[in-house]
Amino acid sequence: MSQPPKNKPVPSSRIARLSRIGTLATKIAGSVISNGTTKLLSGQRPVLSDLVLTPKNIQRITDQLASLRGAAMKLGQLISMDSGELLPPELSAILARLREDADPMPKEQLQQVLDEAWGTGWFDTLLYFSYAPIAAASIGQVHKVITLQGETLAVKVQYPGIGNSIDSDVDNVASIIKLSGLLPGSFEIRPLLAEAKLQLHDEANYVREAEMMTRYQQAAADFESFVVPEVYAALSTPNVLAMTHIISIPIEALSEQPQTVRNHLMTELFRLFFDEVFAFRLIQSDPNMANYRYMPDSQQIALLDFGACRQIPAAISNGYLQLLRCMAEEDMPGVAEAALDIGLMQASHTEEQQASVLAMGRLACEALYCDGAYDFGNSDLLGRLQSAGMALSFEQDFWHVPPIDAVFIHRKLGGLYLLAKRLNTQVDLREAAANWL
Repeated sequence: MSQPPKNKPVPSSRIARLSRIGTLATKIAGSVISNGTTKLLSGQRPVLSDLVLTPKNIQRITDQLASLRGAAMKLGQLISMDSGELLPPELSAILARLREDADPMPKEQLQQVLDEAWGTGWFDTLLYFSYAPIAAASIGQVHKVITLQGETLAVKVQYPGIGNSIDSDVDNVASIIKLSGLLPGSFEIRPLLAEAKLQLHDEANYVREAEMMTRYQQAAADFESFVVPEVYAALSTPNVLAMTHIISIPIEALSEQPQTVRNHLMTELFRLFFDEVFAFRLIQSDPNMANYRYMPDSQQIALLDFGACRQIPAAISNGYLQLLRCMAEEDMPGVAEAALDIGLMQASHTEEQQASVLAMGRLACEALYCDGAYDFGNSDLLGRLQSAGMALSFEQDFWHVPPIDAVFIHRKLGGLYLLAKRLNTQVDLREAAANWL
Protein backbone atom coordinates (compact mmCIF):
# COMPACT_ATOMS: atom_id res chain seq x y z
CA MET A 1 0.00 0.00 0.00
CA SER A 2 1.41 3.39 -0.99
CA GLN A 3 2.18 5.90 1.73
CA PRO A 4 0.48 9.32 1.82
CA PRO A 5 2.52 12.17 0.32
CA LYS A 6 4.97 13.86 2.65
CA ASN A 7 5.78 17.56 2.60
CA LYS A 8 9.49 17.44 1.86
CA PRO A 9 11.56 20.37 0.64
CA VAL A 10 12.64 20.02 -2.98
CA PRO A 11 16.46 19.98 -3.15
CA SER A 12 17.11 22.87 -5.52
CA SER A 13 20.90 22.92 -5.95
CA ARG A 14 22.74 20.52 -8.24
CA ILE A 15 25.03 19.49 -5.42
CA ALA A 16 22.11 18.61 -3.14
CA ARG A 17 20.39 16.62 -5.88
CA LEU A 18 23.59 14.82 -6.85
CA SER A 19 24.16 13.99 -3.18
CA ARG A 20 20.71 12.37 -3.00
CA ILE A 21 21.44 10.25 -6.08
CA GLY A 22 24.89 9.37 -4.73
CA THR A 23 23.43 8.27 -1.41
CA LEU A 24 20.90 6.12 -3.26
CA ALA A 25 23.59 4.53 -5.42
CA THR A 26 25.71 3.80 -2.35
CA LYS A 27 22.82 2.07 -0.58
CA ILE A 28 22.01 0.01 -3.68
CA ALA A 29 25.67 -0.95 -4.14
CA GLY A 30 25.90 -2.00 -0.49
CA SER A 31 22.76 -4.08 -0.91
CA VAL A 32 24.14 -5.73 -4.06
CA ILE A 33 27.39 -6.66 -2.33
CA SER A 34 25.59 -8.00 0.73
CA ASN A 35 23.02 -10.00 -1.21
CA GLY A 36 25.60 -11.24 -3.70
CA THR A 37 27.88 -12.47 -0.96
CA THR A 38 25.00 -14.31 0.68
CA LYS A 39 24.12 -16.03 -2.60
CA LEU A 40 27.74 -16.99 -3.28
CA LEU A 41 28.14 -18.47 0.18
CA SER A 42 25.03 -20.56 -0.39
CA GLY A 43 26.44 -21.90 -3.66
CA GLN A 44 24.29 -19.79 -6.01
CA ARG A 45 25.50 -17.73 -8.95
CA PRO A 46 23.96 -14.26 -8.51
CA VAL A 47 22.44 -12.28 -11.42
CA LEU A 48 23.01 -8.52 -11.27
CA SER A 49 19.43 -7.56 -12.05
CA ASP A 50 18.16 -9.86 -9.30
CA LEU A 51 20.51 -8.22 -6.81
CA VAL A 52 19.64 -4.64 -7.81
CA LEU A 53 15.87 -4.95 -8.09
CA THR A 54 15.07 -6.41 -4.71
CA PRO A 55 11.81 -5.17 -3.14
CA LYS A 56 13.80 -3.00 -0.72
CA ASN A 57 15.89 -1.43 -3.48
CA ILE A 58 12.81 -0.80 -5.61
CA GLN A 59 11.28 1.07 -2.68
CA ARG A 60 14.52 3.03 -2.19
CA ILE A 61 14.63 4.06 -5.85
CA THR A 62 10.97 5.06 -5.94
CA ASP A 63 11.06 7.04 -2.69
CA GLN A 64 14.24 8.92 -3.54
CA LEU A 65 13.25 9.87 -7.07
CA ALA A 66 9.78 10.92 -5.89
CA SER A 67 11.37 13.25 -3.33
CA LEU A 68 13.64 14.78 -5.99
CA ARG A 69 10.71 15.44 -8.36
CA GLY A 70 11.59 17.02 -11.68
CA ALA A 71 13.46 15.04 -14.31
CA ALA A 72 14.21 12.33 -11.77
CA MET A 73 10.50 11.46 -11.87
CA LYS A 74 9.62 12.59 -15.37
CA LEU A 75 12.26 10.51 -17.14
CA GLY A 76 10.17 7.42 -16.53
CA GLN A 77 7.48 8.79 -18.83
CA LEU A 78 9.91 9.09 -21.71
CA ILE A 79 11.63 5.70 -21.59
CA SER A 80 8.80 3.48 -20.43
CA MET A 81 5.55 2.79 -22.22
CA ASP A 82 2.19 1.83 -20.82
CA SER A 83 1.99 -0.98 -23.34
CA GLY A 84 5.42 -2.22 -22.28
CA GLU A 85 7.13 -2.55 -25.66
CA LEU A 86 10.66 -1.76 -24.57
CA LEU A 87 11.42 -2.47 -20.95
CA PRO A 88 11.33 -5.52 -18.69
CA PRO A 89 8.36 -5.50 -16.30
CA GLU A 90 10.55 -4.94 -13.20
CA LEU A 91 12.01 -1.71 -14.56
CA SER A 92 8.69 -0.59 -16.03
CA ALA A 93 7.09 -1.06 -12.60
CA ILE A 94 9.59 1.33 -10.99
CA LEU A 95 9.16 3.97 -13.66
CA ALA A 96 5.39 3.66 -13.77
CA ARG A 97 5.19 4.27 -10.01
CA LEU A 98 7.08 7.51 -10.53
CA ARG A 99 4.21 8.86 -12.64
CA GLU A 100 2.02 9.03 -9.57
CA ASP A 101 1.71 11.98 -7.23
CA ALA A 102 4.93 13.55 -5.99
CA ASP A 103 5.65 14.77 -2.47
CA PRO A 104 4.34 18.37 -2.21
CA MET A 105 6.51 21.28 -1.12
CA PRO A 106 6.25 22.43 2.49
CA LYS A 107 4.45 25.76 3.02
CA GLU A 108 7.65 27.71 3.73
CA GLN A 109 9.26 26.70 0.45
CA LEU A 110 6.05 27.36 -1.51
CA GLN A 111 5.82 30.82 0.06
CA GLN A 112 9.38 31.60 -1.03
CA VAL A 113 8.72 30.51 -4.61
CA LEU A 114 5.59 32.65 -4.87
CA ASP A 115 7.28 35.64 -3.23
CA GLU A 116 9.88 35.52 -5.99
CA ALA A 117 7.25 35.11 -8.72
CA TRP A 118 4.54 37.52 -7.53
CA GLY A 119 6.37 39.74 -5.05
CA THR A 120 5.92 39.90 -1.29
CA GLY A 121 2.42 40.68 -0.13
CA TRP A 122 0.84 38.72 -3.00
CA PHE A 123 -1.57 37.02 -0.60
CA ASP A 124 -3.40 40.31 0.00
CA THR A 125 -4.09 40.66 -3.73
CA LEU A 126 -6.19 37.47 -3.78
CA LEU A 127 -9.51 36.60 -2.25
CA TYR A 128 -8.43 33.00 -1.55
CA PHE A 129 -5.33 30.84 -1.89
CA SER A 130 -5.20 27.19 -0.83
CA TYR A 131 -1.76 26.28 0.52
CA ALA A 132 -2.71 22.61 0.29
CA PRO A 133 -2.14 21.59 -3.36
CA ILE A 134 -4.97 19.99 -5.29
CA ALA A 135 -2.34 18.05 -7.27
CA ALA A 136 1.41 17.45 -7.06
CA ALA A 137 3.36 16.03 -9.98
CA SER A 138 6.91 15.85 -11.28
CA ILE A 139 7.55 19.45 -12.40
CA GLY A 140 5.21 21.39 -10.14
CA GLN A 141 2.13 21.37 -7.93
CA VAL A 142 -1.29 22.93 -8.46
CA HIS A 143 -3.21 25.24 -6.09
CA LYS A 144 -6.73 26.63 -6.13
CA VAL A 145 -6.98 30.42 -6.23
CA ILE A 146 -9.89 32.89 -6.22
CA THR A 147 -9.14 36.41 -7.44
CA LEU A 148 -10.63 39.58 -5.97
CA GLN A 149 -12.89 39.63 -9.04
CA GLY A 150 -14.26 36.21 -8.07
CA GLU A 151 -12.55 34.19 -10.79
CA THR A 152 -11.54 30.67 -9.72
CA LEU A 153 -8.15 29.59 -11.02
CA ALA A 154 -5.83 26.60 -10.98
CA VAL A 155 -2.26 27.80 -10.45
CA LYS A 156 0.65 25.52 -11.22
CA VAL A 157 3.79 26.36 -9.23
CA GLN A 158 7.10 24.94 -10.41
CA TYR A 159 9.43 23.30 -7.89
CA PRO A 160 12.57 25.42 -7.29
CA GLY A 161 15.70 24.48 -9.18
CA ILE A 162 13.93 22.05 -11.51
CA GLY A 163 14.93 23.79 -14.74
CA ASN A 164 18.62 23.98 -13.81
CA SER A 165 18.79 20.35 -12.69
CA ILE A 166 17.25 18.63 -15.73
CA ASP A 167 20.42 17.59 -17.57
CA SER A 168 22.20 16.28 -14.49
CA ASP A 169 19.04 14.54 -13.24
CA VAL A 170 18.60 12.68 -16.52
CA ASP A 171 22.23 11.56 -16.53
CA ASN A 172 22.05 10.46 -12.89
CA VAL A 173 18.84 8.48 -13.31
CA ALA A 174 20.22 6.90 -16.49
CA SER A 175 23.16 5.65 -14.42
CA ILE A 176 20.76 3.90 -12.05
CA ILE A 177 18.93 2.33 -14.98
CA LYS A 178 22.21 1.05 -16.39
CA LEU A 179 23.16 -0.24 -12.95
CA SER A 180 20.05 -2.42 -12.97
CA GLY A 181 21.61 -4.58 -15.67
CA LEU A 182 18.21 -5.07 -17.33
CA LEU A 183 18.97 -3.20 -20.53
CA PRO A 184 21.29 -5.02 -22.96
CA GLY A 185 24.50 -3.36 -24.07
CA SER A 186 23.14 -3.17 -27.63
CA PHE A 187 20.31 -0.86 -26.56
CA GLU A 188 21.28 2.68 -27.56
CA ILE A 189 19.74 4.83 -24.86
CA ARG A 190 21.58 8.07 -25.66
CA PRO A 191 19.09 9.39 -28.27
CA LEU A 192 16.26 8.90 -25.79
CA LEU A 193 18.20 10.66 -23.05
CA ALA A 194 19.02 13.60 -25.31
CA GLU A 195 15.35 13.91 -26.26
CA ALA A 196 14.32 13.53 -22.62
CA LYS A 197 16.40 16.58 -21.75
CA LEU A 198 14.88 18.67 -24.57
CA GLN A 199 11.35 17.58 -23.66
CA LEU A 200 11.85 18.30 -19.97
CA HIS A 201 13.28 21.75 -20.66
CA ASP A 202 10.13 22.43 -22.71
CA GLU A 203 7.89 21.21 -19.89
CA ALA A 204 9.71 23.40 -17.37
CA ASN A 205 9.11 26.45 -19.57
CA TYR A 206 5.70 27.67 -18.41
CA VAL A 207 5.72 30.51 -20.94
CA ARG A 208 5.92 27.91 -23.69
CA GLU A 209 3.21 25.80 -22.04
CA ALA A 210 0.89 28.80 -21.92
CA GLU A 211 1.44 29.33 -25.66
CA MET A 212 0.82 25.66 -26.38
CA MET A 213 -2.36 25.64 -24.30
CA THR A 214 -3.72 28.56 -26.30
CA ARG A 215 -2.73 26.99 -29.63
CA TYR A 216 -4.29 23.67 -28.70
CA GLN A 217 -7.47 25.31 -27.49
CA GLN A 218 -7.85 27.05 -30.84
CA ALA A 219 -7.04 23.89 -32.83
CA ALA A 220 -9.55 21.75 -30.94
CA ALA A 221 -12.30 24.39 -30.85
CA ASP A 222 -14.61 22.31 -33.09
CA PHE A 223 -14.62 19.37 -30.66
CA GLU A 224 -17.63 19.97 -28.44
CA SER A 225 -16.74 17.01 -26.19
CA PHE A 226 -13.59 18.65 -24.83
CA VAL A 227 -12.73 21.65 -22.69
CA VAL A 228 -9.27 23.23 -22.54
CA PRO A 229 -8.37 25.73 -19.76
CA GLU A 230 -7.69 29.35 -20.65
CA VAL A 231 -4.46 30.99 -19.59
CA TYR A 232 -4.78 33.72 -16.93
CA ALA A 233 -1.89 35.93 -17.99
CA ALA A 234 -1.99 38.36 -15.05
CA LEU A 235 -0.69 35.73 -12.62
CA SER A 236 1.47 33.72 -15.02
CA THR A 237 5.27 33.91 -14.95
CA PRO A 238 8.07 31.63 -16.21
CA ASN A 239 7.68 29.54 -13.02
CA VAL A 240 3.96 29.96 -12.30
CA LEU A 241 1.15 29.13 -14.72
CA ALA A 242 -2.37 30.35 -13.91
CA MET A 243 -5.40 29.08 -15.79
CA THR A 244 -9.16 28.76 -15.43
CA HIS A 245 -10.17 26.13 -12.90
CA ILE A 246 -12.33 23.42 -14.46
CA ILE A 247 -14.64 21.56 -12.09
CA SER A 248 -14.05 17.91 -12.89
CA ILE A 249 -13.41 14.48 -11.41
CA PRO A 250 -10.91 11.73 -12.26
CA ILE A 251 -11.46 10.20 -15.69
CA GLU A 252 -11.91 6.78 -14.08
CA ALA A 253 -15.30 8.00 -12.82
CA LEU A 254 -16.50 7.89 -16.42
CA SER A 255 -16.62 4.10 -16.07
CA GLU A 256 -19.79 4.55 -13.99
CA GLN A 257 -21.61 6.32 -16.83
CA PRO A 258 -23.88 4.59 -19.38
CA GLN A 259 -22.14 2.59 -22.10
CA THR A 260 -23.26 5.00 -24.81
CA VAL A 261 -21.65 7.96 -23.01
CA ARG A 262 -18.38 6.09 -22.51
CA ASN A 263 -18.28 4.85 -26.09
CA HIS A 264 -19.01 8.31 -27.51
CA LEU A 265 -16.34 10.13 -25.48
CA MET A 266 -13.72 7.46 -26.17
CA THR A 267 -14.50 7.63 -29.88
CA GLU A 268 -14.06 11.40 -29.71
CA LEU A 269 -10.68 10.96 -28.00
CA PHE A 270 -9.51 8.73 -30.86
CA ARG A 271 -10.90 11.19 -33.41
CA LEU A 272 -8.99 13.96 -31.64
CA PHE A 273 -5.81 11.85 -31.77
CA PHE A 274 -6.07 11.43 -35.55
CA ASP A 275 -6.61 15.16 -35.96
CA GLU A 276 -3.63 15.87 -33.70
CA VAL A 277 -1.34 13.86 -35.97
CA PHE A 278 -2.80 14.72 -39.38
CA ALA A 279 -4.54 18.11 -39.05
CA PHE A 280 -3.12 20.03 -36.10
CA ARG A 281 0.32 18.42 -36.35
CA LEU A 282 0.39 19.29 -32.67
CA ILE A 283 0.10 16.45 -30.19
CA GLN A 284 -0.33 16.46 -26.43
CA SER A 285 2.13 13.60 -26.08
CA ASP A 286 1.74 12.66 -22.41
CA PRO A 287 -0.94 9.96 -22.04
CA ASN A 288 -1.02 10.20 -18.24
CA MET A 289 -4.54 9.44 -17.00
CA ALA A 290 -4.44 12.56 -14.81
CA ASN A 291 -4.40 14.70 -17.97
CA TYR A 292 -7.99 13.66 -18.70
CA ARG A 293 -10.76 14.71 -16.29
CA TYR A 294 -14.49 13.99 -16.55
CA MET A 295 -17.12 16.74 -16.26
CA PRO A 296 -20.32 14.87 -15.36
CA ASP A 297 -22.70 17.85 -15.59
CA SER A 298 -21.87 18.54 -19.24
CA GLN A 299 -20.60 15.03 -20.13
CA GLN A 300 -17.36 16.51 -21.43
CA ILE A 301 -13.70 15.75 -20.86
CA ALA A 302 -11.30 18.41 -19.60
CA LEU A 303 -7.86 18.20 -21.25
CA LEU A 304 -4.99 19.30 -19.00
CA ASP A 305 -1.21 19.78 -18.99
CA PHE A 306 0.17 21.11 -22.26
CA GLY A 307 3.83 21.19 -21.31
CA ALA A 308 4.29 17.95 -23.27
CA CYS A 309 2.79 19.37 -26.48
CA ARG A 310 5.05 18.87 -29.46
CA GLN A 311 4.79 19.74 -33.11
CA ILE A 312 4.74 16.81 -35.55
CA PRO A 313 6.97 17.28 -38.62
CA ALA A 314 5.14 17.13 -41.95
CA ALA A 315 7.20 14.13 -43.10
CA ILE A 316 6.21 12.12 -40.01
CA SER A 317 2.55 13.15 -40.30
CA ASN A 318 2.42 12.25 -43.99
CA GLY A 319 4.22 8.97 -43.35
CA TYR A 320 1.69 7.90 -40.73
CA LEU A 321 -1.20 8.94 -42.98
CA GLN A 322 0.18 6.63 -45.67
CA LEU A 323 0.70 3.88 -43.11
CA LEU A 324 -2.87 4.24 -41.76
CA ARG A 325 -4.44 4.11 -45.21
CA CYS A 326 -2.34 1.13 -46.28
CA MET A 327 -3.18 -0.66 -43.03
CA ALA A 328 -6.89 -0.02 -43.56
CA GLU A 329 -6.63 -1.53 -47.07
CA GLU A 330 -4.38 -4.38 -45.83
CA ASP A 331 -1.73 -3.24 -48.31
CA MET A 332 1.29 -4.65 -46.47
CA PRO A 333 3.88 -3.66 -49.14
CA GLY A 334 2.60 -0.10 -48.75
CA VAL A 335 2.81 -0.44 -44.97
CA ALA A 336 6.42 -1.62 -45.27
CA GLU A 337 7.28 1.37 -47.46
CA ALA A 338 5.68 3.77 -44.99
CA ALA A 339 7.44 2.12 -42.03
CA LEU A 340 10.79 2.52 -43.77
CA ASP A 341 10.04 6.16 -44.66
CA ILE A 342 9.05 6.96 -41.06
CA GLY A 343 12.08 5.14 -39.65
CA LEU A 344 10.22 2.46 -37.71
CA MET A 345 12.65 0.00 -39.27
CA GLN A 346 15.61 0.16 -41.63
CA ALA A 347 16.56 -1.62 -44.82
CA SER A 348 19.60 -2.99 -42.98
CA HIS A 349 17.39 -5.01 -40.62
CA THR A 350 16.95 -8.68 -41.44
CA GLU A 351 13.87 -9.91 -43.29
CA GLU A 352 12.76 -11.66 -40.11
CA GLN A 353 13.08 -8.47 -38.07
CA GLN A 354 11.21 -6.41 -40.66
CA ALA A 355 8.46 -9.02 -40.88
CA SER A 356 8.09 -8.95 -37.09
CA VAL A 357 7.88 -5.15 -37.05
CA LEU A 358 5.14 -5.23 -39.69
CA ALA A 359 3.30 -8.00 -37.86
CA MET A 360 3.42 -5.96 -34.66
CA GLY A 361 2.12 -2.91 -36.53
CA ARG A 362 -0.76 -4.94 -37.95
CA LEU A 363 -1.51 -6.23 -34.46
CA ALA A 364 -1.58 -2.65 -33.13
CA CYS A 365 -4.18 -1.85 -35.82
CA GLU A 366 -6.36 -4.82 -34.94
CA ALA A 367 -9.27 -2.54 -34.04
CA LEU A 368 -9.10 -1.05 -37.54
CA TYR A 369 -10.07 -4.39 -39.07
CA CYS A 370 -13.04 -4.95 -36.79
CA ASP A 371 -16.47 -4.98 -38.42
CA GLY A 372 -18.10 -2.26 -36.36
CA ALA A 373 -17.09 -1.38 -32.79
CA TYR A 374 -14.00 -2.99 -31.28
CA ASP A 375 -14.45 -4.20 -27.70
CA PHE A 376 -11.43 -2.69 -25.93
CA GLY A 377 -12.86 -3.63 -22.53
CA ASN A 378 -12.64 -7.37 -23.21
CA SER A 379 -9.54 -7.29 -25.41
CA ASP A 380 -6.11 -8.57 -24.41
CA LEU A 381 -4.51 -6.50 -27.17
CA LEU A 382 -2.17 -4.61 -24.84
CA GLY A 383 -0.84 -7.86 -23.39
CA ARG A 384 -0.26 -9.30 -26.85
CA LEU A 385 1.51 -6.12 -27.95
CA GLN A 386 3.73 -6.30 -24.89
CA SER A 387 4.62 -9.93 -25.57
CA ALA A 388 5.33 -9.18 -29.23
CA GLY A 389 7.50 -6.19 -28.32
CA MET A 390 9.48 -8.13 -25.74
CA ALA A 391 10.03 -11.00 -28.18
CA LEU A 392 11.18 -8.59 -30.89
CA SER A 393 13.60 -6.87 -28.53
CA PHE A 394 15.04 -9.80 -26.60
CA GLU A 395 14.66 -12.77 -28.94
CA GLN A 396 15.48 -11.01 -32.21
CA ASP A 397 17.83 -8.42 -30.66
CA PHE A 398 15.85 -5.58 -32.25
CA TRP A 399 16.78 -2.50 -30.22
CA HIS A 400 16.26 0.06 -32.95
CA VAL A 401 15.06 3.45 -31.65
CA PRO A 402 12.64 5.06 -34.14
CA PRO A 403 12.41 8.84 -34.58
CA ILE A 404 11.41 10.40 -31.29
CA ASP A 405 8.25 11.89 -32.80
CA ALA A 406 7.16 8.34 -33.66
CA VAL A 407 7.87 7.25 -30.09
CA PHE A 408 5.58 9.96 -28.74
CA ILE A 409 2.83 9.14 -31.23
CA HIS A 410 2.99 5.48 -30.19
CA ARG A 411 2.91 6.44 -26.52
CA LYS A 412 -0.17 8.59 -27.03
CA LEU A 413 -1.96 5.84 -28.95
CA GLY A 414 -0.94 3.25 -26.35
CA GLY A 415 -2.30 5.51 -23.62
CA LEU A 416 -5.64 5.78 -25.45
CA TYR A 417 -5.80 2.00 -25.81
CA LEU A 418 -5.20 1.66 -22.09
CA LEU A 419 -7.87 4.25 -21.25
CA ALA A 420 -10.35 2.56 -23.62
CA LYS A 421 -9.78 -0.72 -21.83
CA ARG A 422 -10.04 0.75 -18.33
CA LEU A 423 -13.31 2.46 -19.22
CA ASN A 424 -14.61 -0.78 -20.78
CA THR A 425 -15.52 0.86 -24.06
CA GLN A 426 -16.39 -0.28 -27.57
CA VAL A 427 -15.06 1.98 -30.30
CA ASP A 428 -15.45 1.90 -34.07
CA LEU A 429 -11.93 2.96 -34.96
CA ARG A 430 -12.75 3.26 -38.67
CA GLU A 431 -15.46 5.74 -37.75
CA ALA A 432 -13.03 7.71 -35.58
CA ALA A 433 -10.52 7.83 -38.45
CA ALA A 434 -13.13 8.30 -41.20
CA ASN A 435 -11.90 11.78 -42.14
CA TRP A 436 -8.49 10.32 -42.99
CA LEU A 437 -9.26 7.01 -44.69
